[in-house]
Amino acid sequence: MAHEVNGLASQPEVDEQERSSPPISLTPKALEIAKRMRDKEGRGGELALRLSVTGGGCSGFQYSLNFDAQQNETDTVVVFDGLNVLVDELSLPYLSGVTLDFVEGLHGAGFKFDNPRASRTCGCGSSFTV
Repeated sequence: MAHEVNGLASQPEVDEQERSSPPISLTPKALEIAKRMRDKEGRGGELALRLSVTGGGCSGFQYSLNFDAQQNETDTVVVFDGLNVLVDELSLPYLSGVTLDFVEGLHGAGFKFDNPRASRTCGCGSSFTV
């Protein structure tokens, strides 16, 4: 069944193996930076890292990262060393299998999504096509 993500109705299939393993993973560096950023917010453990996908960007979908104090009933929750990561049910099929990393380079630093489902990504690294 396809769900709309901000007006887009394409949704990748999730196989049984993907359903039984954690839907996303974080590298140690991404976990370290996310926890540091959460702690700077001053609300510590009450904030979770929310990963989501919205329609838009130069390739059709774009990734979104933010901290959220509210967990929805339909969210998938994955806990990484004290950091709760939330993924809403519409974004889950697009993010299943994604590894979130934090990279540093000459042009700056930031979170990077490694998405095995993406058939195409843009130069900015924050939008993709499935």
